[in-house]
Amino acid sequence: MKITFANLALPSKGSIAIGVMEERKLLKLGKQLDRSVGGLLSSAMASSRFTGKAHQSLSVFTPKGRVVLYGLGKGENIDELWAEAAGGNIRAHLAGSGESEVSVVFEGHPGAGKEIETRAARLAYGAVLRAYSFDKYKTKRKAEDKPTLKKMSVLVEGHAKARARFKDLSEIATGVALTRDLVSEPPNVLHPESYAERCKSLKDVGIKVEILGEAKMEKLGMGALLGVGQGSRRESKIVIMRWNGAPKGTDQQPVAIVGKGVCFDTGGISLKPAGGMEDMKWDMGGSGVVVGLMRALAGRKAKVNAIGVIGLVENMPDGNAQRPGDIVTSMSGQTIEIINTDAEGRLVLADALWYTKDRFKPRFMVDLATLTGAMMVALGQQTCGYFSNDDALSDNIAAAGKATGEAVWRMPLGDEYNKMMDSDVADMKNAGARWGGSVTAACFLERFVDGMAWAHMDIAGVTWSAKDKPTVPKGGTGWGVRLLDRMIRDNYEA
Repeated sequence: MKITFANLALPSKGSIAIGVMEERKLLKLGKQLDRSVGGLLSSAMASSRFTGKAHQSLSVFTPKGRVVLYGLGKGENIDELWAEAAGGNIRAHLAGSGESEVSVVFEGHPGAGKEIETRAARLAYGAVLRAYSFDKYKTKRKAEDKPTLKKMSVLVEGHAKARARFKDLSEIATGVALTRDLVSEPPNVLHPESYAERCKSLKDVGIKVEILGEAKMEKLGMGALLGVGQGSRRESKIVIMRWNGAPKGTDQQPVAIVGKGVCFDTGGISLKPAGGMEDMKWDMGGSGVVVGLMRALAGRKAKVNAIGVIGLVENMPDGNAQRPGDIVTSMSGQTIEIINTDAEGRLVLADALWYTKDRFKPRFMVDLATLTGAMMVALGQQTCGYFSNDDALSDNIAAAGKATGEAVWRMPLGDEYNKMMDSDVADMKNAGARWGGSVTAACFLERFVDGMAWAHMDIAGVTWSAKDKPTVPKGGTGWGVRLLDRMIRDNYEA
């Protein structure tokens, strides 16, 4: 959707969105518009349930065109996240209305405070995030079923500042959309080989891309990752993405983000039930976040050195597939007894984390993975549970989650949980008892970070949404791109 910014004034034509305070109180330009249409706005509100409560909306048809009244509530809670939600809701309200464009009158209100330009930019950002759709495989959509809204003009005092602040936000939105695209692709289209090829397009924005095949990984001793993919006819891959944005002359250690990229997970020999298995196309969600984040950082020219590493495999149950009872040797030299071939994501991450730590020696590592159903049992689909061995890194993640509205909750680690992953015949096993499954999985991963500052984000519950939300349409969410971009911007850029 095209976004423009212009001076605060009532447009002469086209659909308009204006804010209304609680108790149906129009602002200055709203009152002016109401007078020009003979009081139709006041009449429409009086004869409806619209009262101006936060995020209520009402379309009124006037001689000047459609007017969308949008509730501001009492006005005191209109922060950046509120503005994003408003932008997404206005876009959704008009998406299939027949309107092709809308002018949003972003007028100051009592209690609005400063930084109105920032909130105006955030409103536009929210509209762009909500406008995403994945419909490339729908070949028979009727014209009346397609969205009509193509353009949003935000009219605000200080429009030049708002436009400048939107610039970086639009790049982040591009990264979110890329993640959503990857997560939404069917597994016959997006598999380890094709996924690695897609990552090469990041070179266009200045990211260095390197791809490791199975021969190279075997030389490196990545027996944990390779064991997962040995039942697939698709070759496993590791993709390394490097963005060197730190100012010249600074010797800045990179930050590192690592993602699980199981392009399809049947469970392997420990085969999953058929019901819902189609959802396992997005078991590569963690890797998708890494790719989208790297695109966002490069797009906004972040002043940081960043490493993105994704392990790409397909977990299939053919005659060469890994078996329960197998023992594999990871790149770290530690041996792993395979208890359950459906606990495969941690095996991929074990080698990817060790490789990242060993080669790049980053300031910290964060990994993302749709790792355990147990996390969804614990926190549902609203919050991401995360684990960390470093309080400062943990605090930065929590603050970024709050700032972006991507909710997180820190989960425990500890020796008692860690011991549950010990094996009688190897250094460890890949699956423990049923209870505390998310925690024991994190403890398994901690064995492959060698004491480096690290956090593990289990995004199983937040990678896919079964319903529309203000800035997230139903489907792949892109969850994590905004959070990690914000964390890096606030704490690690030069």
